[in-house]
Amino acid sequence: MLQRRADQTLIDRIGRVRSGLAGTPLMPLADDELDLLAKLEFCNPTGSSKDRSALWILDRAIHRGEITRDTTVVESSSGNFALALAFYCRMLGIPFVPVIDPNCSEATEAQLRLLCRRVEKVSTHDAAGGYLRTRLARVQDLLVELGNAYWPNQYANPDARDAHYRFTAAELIAEAGPIDHLFVGVGTGGTIAGVSRRIKEAFPACVVVAVDTEGSVIFGGPPKKRRIPGIGSSIVPPLCEQAVIDEVEIVPEARAVEGCRALVERYGLYAGGSTGSIYAAIRSYFARNRPGTRRPRVAFIAPDRGHAYAKTVYNADWCRQLLTEEDLVPPVPVLAVN
Repeated sequence: MLQRRADQTLIDRIGRVRSGLAGTPLMPLADDELDLLAKLEFCNPTGSSKDRSALWILDRAIHRGEITRDTTVVESSSGNFALALAFYCRMLGIPFVPVIDPNCSEATEAQLRLLCRRVEKVSTHDAAGGYLRTRLARVQDLLVELGNAYWPNQYANPDARDAHYRFTAAELIAEAGPIDHLFVGVGTGGTIAGVSRRIKEAFPACVVVAVDTEGSVIFGGPPKKRRIPGIGSSIVPPLCEQAVIDEVEIVPEARAVEGCRALVERYGLYAGGSTGSIYAAIRSYFARNRPGTRRPRVAFIAPDRGHAYAKTVYNADWCRQLLTEEDLVPPVPVLAVN
């Protein structure tokens, strides 16, 4: 097998980038029944937990010689992973072509078009009613078209898992100490695969709860239309099979909206749809499993911030339409958050 020569210039550049990054905050949140801790991954440079996997995937591929300055990176993403790759590829001087779909927010798409010379946007639904398979098919076409191209494949790349094992989980263990419950949202599977494995090594009794959304097929549920990007999937990502999961909490999108708004109203956290889903899962989980006299120590990964959801989750008209389509009545009036 031909040995590829690593690009020393890129190795030096990515080393400087990594050396300038700090960990994300662990924020205690006031709660009547829980010692609740939020790992604010949306404080990463591009606003999501995807910074972890994007940077580490690029780092490892550069060191292996799979990416040089002549390589074009191509990836499928509903938004946050594309933003992270676009940011780091721009800093490294590497071309990047994201493949997105109509669920990508206007703000994210506009930012990608500023950072990338070429953005591919698919519009055909796949068999599961989403766009993921369509995006992945377009990625394969681009790999052939571009020739010298690299596909990070965030759905199966072990470097995505290792990024969260090495960094996210290590920080959480050092800062939080023993944890009774850990809630992690599931999309591509990299975060939960990496974090759950290391948490279980440190705290074997910790209950790891995977959070998914209705309409996602990851845990065997029927596919349906999903409107909130970043959580759930229309395929079962291979990385999910490497996660250590004790329980699964499925959250309807209407409840995810409530979770986002509750985080703003109670704590001032302007969080994204995935974070709102996770917070809603915590509330529903402990409504069924009431804590005893001992307050459980509960941590959750807050993977995204709210800016990309200003016209959806935080928009009153969009929320009313969602509730109408889901045939639900909101428990509180739907109010716009500016």
